[in-house]
Amino acid sequence: MSQNKVFIALRTTILSVALSALLVSLADAATYHRLDASPAGSYRIDPDHSLAWFTIGHAGVAVVVGRFDKLSGSYIFNPVSPARDKVDIRIPAASINTNFALRDHDLRGPDFFNVREFPNITFISTRYQPTSKESGELYGKLTIHGVTRPVTFQVREIGAGPVPALPKPWGGYLSGYEATTTIQRSDFGMDAYAGMIANRVHLHVNIEGVRTAG
Repeated sequence: MSQNKVFIALRTTILSVALSALLVSLADAATYHRLDASPAGSYRIDPDHSLAWFTIGHAGVAVVVGRFDKLSGSYIFNPVSPARDKVDIRIPAASINTNFALRDHDLRGPDFFNVREFPNITFISTRYQPTSKESGELYGKLTIHGVTRPVTFQVREIGAGPVPALPKPWGGYLSGYEATTTIQRSDFGMDAYAGMIANRVHLHVNIEGVRTAG
C-alpha cells in the first residue's frame, strides 16, 4: 500500500472515530434526566423560567386558563432546618394574560384586580412542613386585591443541581419546584359575575431559581 493510501486510510479512521465520539456526545446531551443534587441554599427566582397560572370555571360549561407574564422573588431552602425556609413572591397584577385582550382589560379593572389601586399580588411564607424528601406543605400569606389571607401550597421539588450549559443570568446552580393551592376569589373581595364565573380558583406556580448562596 502506498504512503498516500496509508495516509488516506488513517485520516478516514480518525474522522470516523471523531464522528462516533461526537454522535455519542450528542446522544448523551439529548438524554433528559432529573438533577437530584442538594437543593439547599438561597435562590433568586428566574422570571424567564418561572410561571404563575390559574384555572377557573366559566359559564358552568368550561374552564378558562390564565397566567401572569411577570413574576419575581426569592426563596431559601434548608433541608436540615425547615424552620429557616422562606419564600417571597411578587406578581404584577397587570401582567395577567388569558389570551383575550378584552377580558384581560376587564380583569385589570375595578370589578376584579383593580390594578391601579392594588398593583401587586404577593405571597410571603410563614413556614414549610415537609411531607417527604421532595414534597411538603408551604404555609403563608397571599395578598390579592389588597386583601391578605392564609393559604397552604402543596409543593413538589422538580430537581436541583449545577447547570453550566446555560449562560448567565440563567445558568449556575439551579433548583425548581411546582406548587398548587385552591382559593375562593370572594375571600379576596372579587365576587363580580358570580353566576358566570366560578368562585373556586386553582393556582399553580412553577418556579426555577438560581442559587445566590450555598
